[in-house]
Amino acid sequence: MIDDDLLRAASDLLDTCRARGLTVATAESCTGGLVAAVLTSIAGSSDVVDRGFVTYSNDAKSEMLGVPPTMIEKCGAVSPDVAAAMANGALEHSNADLAVAITGIAGPGGGSAEKPVGLVQFAAAARDGTVLHHEARFGEIGRAGVRRAATLKALELLQDLAEMPR
Repeated sequence: MIDDDLLRAASDLLDTCRARGLTVATAESCTGGLVAAVLTSIAGSSDVVDRGFVTYSNDAKSEMLGVPPTMIEKCGAVSPDVAAAMANGALEHSNADLAVAITGIAGPGGGSAEKPVGLVQFAAAARDGTVLHHEARFGEIGRAGVRRAATLKALELLQDLAEMPR
């Protein structure tokens, strides 16, 4: 599942973070730790990667990242608000400068008309308060396809955040 495109995106992100003195944390749900796995598959990544949180269940999102259960009940786990809360929670519970959060519906089941299979919400947050959001609707490209596409988008979003002036 870790292909050349993912490795290239991860390597670019690591290089940018090193050049700018930034560290990262991940908060992952539907990707199940793939973003952290791709980053840490590159030798020497420990100078950039602080930690990763795999918060697959709603309880884990609340317990590990401080996402309010009422927010999850009101908005749903796959929402821009929850993604932002996950990213900010990863910052609060780490030493990282930047964090990315991914929450979505990888399928094949679990979707609805409002939140179909392939819907993924992303947030990337920096300690200066900057938060970037992205919503992707990958469609029914298979569970592995959604997870791979979400991992690549998360790396790209972190890259965008890392390149912003501070």
